Amino acid sequence: MGSARARYLVYFQYLGTGFNGVAAVRGAQRAVGVQNFLEEAAERLNSVEPVKFTISSRTDAGVHALSNAAHLDVLRRPGLPPFSAQVLAEALNTHLRHPAIRVVKAFRVPDDFHARFAATSRTYLYRLATGCLRPGQLSLFERNLCWALRADSLDVTAMREAAGHLLGTHDFSAFQSAGSTAQSSVRTLRHISVFPSPASPFVLPEESRKLQFWSLEFESQSFLYRQVRRMTAVLVAVGLGALAPTQVKAILESRDPLGKHQKCVAPAHGLFLKSVLYRDLGKRRSLQSRAPQASRDEPPPPC
Repeated sequence: MGSARARYLVYFQYLGTGFNGVAAVRGAQRAVGVQNFLEEAAERLNSVEPVKFTISSRTDAGVHALSNAAHLDVLRRPGLPPFSAQVLAEALNTHLRHPAIRVVKAFRVPDDFHARFAATSRTYLYRLATGCLRPGQLSLFERNLCWALRADSLDVTAMREAAGHLLGTHDFSAFQSAGSTAQSSVRTLRHISVFPSPASPFVLPEESRKLQFWSLEFESQSFLYRQVRRMTAVLVAVGLGALAPTQVKAILESRDPLGKHQKCVAPAHGLFLKSVLYRDLGKRRSLQSRAPQASRDEPPPPC
């Protein structure tokens, strides 16, 4: 009896603080990626061939994930059946050596399934906090989980108006950072919203009266390098009164990534990859529910 090869899709989450992004760092460098720990845990599966994770969505240093995804192949010794998806997930979690990484769930998928190219939707969430007028005013437990703004409030109405200019299919060159390997800068932004978040449970009651948390949510099939963080920075500038909503349309149409406002990048620690969806697996397997929509009524383009 020959060896049994099986391909799996795994959903995993991590706190990005302390990682050099999700991608593995090769060589003798001190920096390390989430993928390094996942593949180290996979060594304990005793696969005939080394297990490599193909990551769906790459995230930068400091960026978090509520739900990222990757596929991997496991080739067991002759005579041994493939692991069940549940056993695989439990084994990876048992052998993970970093407490800030967790495998949430696994699925068996066809041998030609690709975690990156088969994804039909990716959603990012960016968290903001207003009312942090002095350094150190934000709770210790929130410092690496949101962007603390030294402002009492945001003009959310203006931010939502500005966000409307970004919806749809556009050339997003103005919001792309150098280093991108994308062949095209045209993307379709299907959903964007700005909404208040509940009070943080990690903030003391006497402090929570002064603070307000906000969330920005973006959904597309794929994004350019640092596109979400640059769009966030521009929308925050609108919320603070430094930009008018109509200027966002002009920035988008300029296709210039080096302009005064669009070259600003929101801090990495406020950004979360919220979900990655696959058509064949169904939206029921998304790990997060969506916020109220503020998008156009248009069907998603075929992948």
